Amino acid sequence: MYEVSIKTHFSAAHNLKGYDGACSVQHGHNWEVEVYVIGQKLNDIGILVDFKVVKEKVRRILGEFDHIDLNTLPCFRSVNPTSENLARIIYEKLEVELNDVDHKVSRVSVKETPESTATYTR
Repeated sequence: MYEVSIKTHFSAAHNLKGYDGACSVQHGHNWEVEVYVIGQKLNDIGILVDFKVVKEKVRRILGEFDHIDLNTLPCFRSVNPTSENLARIIYEKLEVELNDVDHKVSRVSVKETPESTATYTR
């Protein structure tokens, strides 16, 4: 099994409804996102999936979140914009865009601070 990953980032604000603490007040993060893709078969030139393709698809999806209040997005109407939910939503959007017979998204990790990471995998 092969696994490749890319790392990128975006900036956005959020607040957590029902949270007892400072995170209940609107604040921002420079979110770091790492996407992992797995597969068993390399193409004819030895590549699982072109990093450029993965970066482009991730960049397009993260464009929906960049420099905005995450609480205002439809995908966060019924759930808090936590790192955990953000990782799952990015994963679900990416699997539609990226998965094929040779490779698939295996996990997405989201860091809201250098010390705090949430990861979603199916």
